[in-house]
Amino acid sequence: MASSSHERSHLLPSWADRLWSSFSATGLAVGTLFFALSLTPSLLPRTYVTQGVLSGVTLAAGYGVGVFVSWLWSYLELHQPRPGTARVIKLAAAAICAAIAIIFLWQAAAWQNSIRTVMQLEPVDSAHPTKVGLIAIGTFIILIAISRLFQIIYRFSSRRTHRFMPRRVSNVISFAVAAVLFATIFNGVIFRFALHVADSSYQKFDELIEDGILQPADSAKTGSQASLLHWDELGRAGREFIAQGPSRQDLETFLNREAMEPIRVYVGLRSAETVEERARLALEELKRVGAFERSTLVVVTPTGTGWVDPSAMDPLEYLHGGDVASVAVQYSYLASWLALLVEPDYGAETARALFSEVYGYWTTLPKEHRPRLYLHGLSLGAMNSAQSTDLFEVLGDPYAGALWSGPPFATRSWRTVTDGRDPGSPAWLPRFRDGSFVRFTAQENALDLPGAHWGPMRIVYLQYASDPITFFEYQSLYREPAWMYAPRGPDVSPSLRWYPIVTLLQLTLDVAMATTTPMGHGHVYAPEHYIDGWVQVMGIDWPQAEIDRLKAHFTQRR
Repeated sequence: MASSSHERSHLLPSWADRLWSSFSATGLAVGTLFFALSLTPSLLPRTYVTQGVLSGVTLAAGYGVGVFVSWLWSYLELHQPRPGTARVIKLAAAAICAAIAIIFLWQAAAWQNSIRTVMQLEPVDSAHPTKVGLIAIGTFIILIAISRLFQIIYRFSSRRTHRFMPRRVSNVISFAVAAVLFATIFNGVIFRFALHVADSSYQKFDELIEDGILQPADSAKTGSQASLLHWDELGRAGREFIAQGPSRQDLETFLNREAMEPIRVYVGLRSAETVEERARLALEELKRVGAFERSTLVVVTPTGTGWVDPSAMDPLEYLHGGDVASVAVQYSYLASWLALLVEPDYGAETARALFSEVYGYWTTLPKEHRPRLYLHGLSLGAMNSAQSTDLFEVLGDPYAGALWSGPPFATRSWRTVTDGRDPGSPAWLPRFRDGSFVRFTAQENALDLPGAHWGPMRIVYLQYASDPITFFEYQSLYREPAWMYAPRGPDVSPSLRWYPIVTLLQLTLDVAMATTTPMGHGHVYAPEHYIDGWVQVMGIDWPQAEIDRLKAHFTQRR
């Protein structure tokens, strides 16, 4: 009787044994390897929370790879170990994997400090391995639960379709049904709901009237009582752009000479119904405030939220003593990475409409009396600005140049130039042909190329080697990106290594965290580096001592 009871207990294992048996040994081994590799450095520092989520996702990804390999092995009818041997292998693999995970968790703080050191951040004493492990396990469990729900749907469909069609055809159709169902639920329900919430939140944030941001009393200012644009319709980013730049008095105090009040024009998303109407409003406001009477006019394409980087625009106005006008039109409420994901063409449409209006009027003016025309954009703004015009459209009467900072990896013109760089120049700081048309720079000014002479149009890309928005690559799934080759950028960890799949997941997290770095690294561009770019693009003839003094001025303001 006792023996029979014992046999039934052996035949009916506990829920824990069933759960353990349901996991793949190969999946756990590969998953743990991925988990360990996820602790190695990428481009940006991580907190224990972001590290835990990343490690959980990579653990799940590695587990999926291992399960697929195991399935393929079985499908090819290769040799399978006996059940008893398989159990021993599974236990041994679990022990080895646990040891690997502990060793890598112990090393994680040193790896994170290898990034923090090159970014001049205080080192961390601990990577909080317990917290990282718990968050990773929680993330892994959620992802496995979702994958098993997919499996349940697939098997349910397969059982139904197998009744009236061949087994393998049934399997293919069932997999497609499950995939379509999941994609529909995610894209049609979850994603769209999240996007709606994000759009609504950003729109409400955009409408907020900030404390200390006052409507200008000067009639020459956009948003004033005399302006063609209403102050409350400029949006949060637009009001900041108009109200927070340096004044004429600020410029005169620093320059020790007379200066002009800089002109800034901004059109909010709520200022007009259509892209064309907003572009025409921008042109009419530029005319109203006398922008075409200045020596320099800059057409700015903002980021996704409509933000214009003061680190770029403030130094520009100092360099020109206020004799400069700039104009921007908002095209979205969303953050750049969201706008890039869901409405990548919308920003380009606005950029083209604005450039067309401004350039079309500018070409009608006498060349000796019109301002020099430039383009500028940061991040998604850089990509859209580059798409605002075709080179062949302006060859007969070209604009003077452009300064584009942090161009996203999807920027076609940037990619063409980077891929066509001179042999021997690194991917993070390319040299393109003779340097007469386009040049690149980073933290250290790299624009003074020996033997190079600028042509009639000057293009400068400002980019940091640690910027994941610029250097993200889908191909890092299966190959090492060129920017990892030696010599590396000054703010890239020497401990960074490429690993299939894992590196792609690391860079994806880096993209989401790109603006969390200290200024001068990642996707946060510093005024002193913009100064070098503006000086070269615009051919500004300042003594080096004065340029250094201006850089020090902005460094102290930080």
